[in-house]
Amino acid sequence: MSAGFDNLTPDCILDAVESALDLRLTGLTSPLPSYINRVYELETVSGERIIAKFYRPGRWKKEALQDEHEFVLDCAAEEIPVVAPLKLANGSTIENVDGILYSVFPKKSGREMALCDDEGWRRLGSLVGRIHSAGLERDAEHRLKMHPETTTLPEIKLLLEGGFMSPHQSARFKEVTHRIVEIALREFDGIELQRIHGDCHRGNILERPGEGLMVIDFDDMVMGPAVQDIWLLLPDHANRTRREINLILDGYEQFLEFDDRQLRLVEILRAMRIIYFLSWCSTQVDDFKFQTNFPDWGSELFWQREIADIEHQYHAILNDDRLRNGF
Repeated sequence: MSAGFDNLTPDCILDAVESALDLRLTGLTSPLPSYINRVYELETVSGERIIAKFYRPGRWKKEALQDEHEFVLDCAAEEIPVVAPLKLANGSTIENVDGILYSVFPKKSGREMALCDDEGWRRLGSLVGRIHSAGLERDAEHRLKMHPETTTLPEIKLLLEGGFMSPHQSARFKEVTHRIVEIALREFDGIELQRIHGDCHRGNILERPGEGLMVIDFDDMVMGPAVQDIWLLLPDHANRTRREINLILDGYEQFLEFDDRQLRLVEILRAMRIIYFLSWCSTQVDDFKFQTNFPDWGSELFWQREIADIEHQYHAILNDDRLRNGF
């Protein structure tokens, strides 16, 4: 990790953003919560609040960030409510200071959406359908492809070869994850991958009074199955949320046809997300902030709990009547 990233000073931040935007700022540099990146609220001399995001070195190449920004801008062009990056003086949406890439966004706030009735679920579905319609306009060449072969298998390998588990726990982990992947590879066959948000849980959908819903945080956008942006909205497992799924799809299909075969992937994707998070954590273990936030990560008790959760999810996949019997 760049030492400069850990020691970004207010002067450095202000100088970089003033240069990127070719305008003057006040002295406000208010840090915002973000574990991965460094994010600051700034203020122009005219009183406009803006957000500067300095990306953690080594996480994304510039081309991958450009794929993200292109997706958000495609959504904005279709009048989908998103927070699009500002165009900078260099003609791009990304600048570089001492090897650290950064971008600037307008400040837009909102509150978490309250789901009070059926129409709320349909609104969520309509919003996701519009995003996916824009996502089909082009591919994201430099982004991950959410597929068990290209993401989950390498993540499992990283965890098994990293020495994070005892031999006993490693054997249990290997057995259950490879059973999950065997099913996943079969069920992903023939499923279209497209640009999706990738982390479309309800915390990333805000209600703006008088305006409606707004989607934020496209950091984890991928080429993946459309259902990934649907199951994260659900309050429970797929076989206990059929009503919510149907309501979401009612709204979704006002804008885009949905491939019902993808519903067989919901519990598989839930398992893939557990494995992904464990893999991501394994790359952060030397970070002091991570050690503070996850003090028991990697302990025998930790792996007992996590592997039991994965085994439970494996049985949820096996017991999903949609997977066995179709829709």
